[in-house]
Amino acid sequence: MANKIISVKNLSKNYGEFQAVKSISFDVYEGEIFGLLGPNGAGKSTTLEIIETLREKSSGEVIVDGFDLDKKPGDIKKIIGVQLQTSGFYPGLNLVELIRLFGGLYNRPVNPMELLKKVNLEDKAKNKAKELSGGQRQRFSIATTLINNPRIVFLDEPTTGLDPQARRNLWDLITEIRDNGTTVILTTHYMDEAEQLCDRIAIMDQGKIIKLDSPDKMIDDLVESGFERPKQVKAANLEDVFIHLTGREMRGE
Repeated sequence: MANKIISVKNLSKNYGEFQAVKSISFDVYEGEIFGLLGPNGAGKSTTLEIIETLREKSSGEVIVDGFDLDKKPGDIKKIIGVQLQTSGFYPGLNLVELIRLFGGLYNRPVNPMELLKKVNLEDKAKNKAKELSGGQRQRFSIATTLINNPRIVFLDEPTTGLDPQARRNLWDLITEIRDNGTTVILTTHYMDEAEQLCDRIAIMDQGKIIKLDSPDKMIDDLVESGFERPKQVKAANLEDVFIHLTGREMRGE
């Protein structure tokens, strides 16, 4: 079994009388894509922000790649990449300039064109972030998480608002990042996306983890319980039709 790269034990977060995260425990293994799912207000964003050192916890223990969150948050920051929203980019800088800026913040050399090539954006090097399409902005946002060669990347709803081609192209990119040895933790409201990408999933509701397993095992358990879909499942769905008819190649998405 792979090594644990994140270990969360009895993690809680309180806001006055309200308990957003209720003593949850889970592990993330090195080299997997781990999904943290749940309805709005379930506590998943709070949980991730605590692990990312962006929010203080009320109690519990968080260990990231051997570093205790309470003792070495600075060391944790050096080994993680956190997806930025478009609003986090300086509007007057082009993509190359932005990458160099972030490289300077990490105090490490970076090859902007090499990084842009990884996300198929080398032809947009002189463009500003605001000039990119939705899919291109998301790919650039993910590129910024890779600047410091992180051990772990956090992606927050990376494909929201994208068309089917852009979504599936981003799936390929996320899988490639995992295959290159980086552990990926993501949130998404698209269950087909979680089923396609994630090795394991934790489902949260009302501050608690109510299920943690692989997508296949969760589905098998549901079927074994006697669950049946009201409509027969076909071998393809409408998104498959759309992709087949319009193509999957990158074209300004």
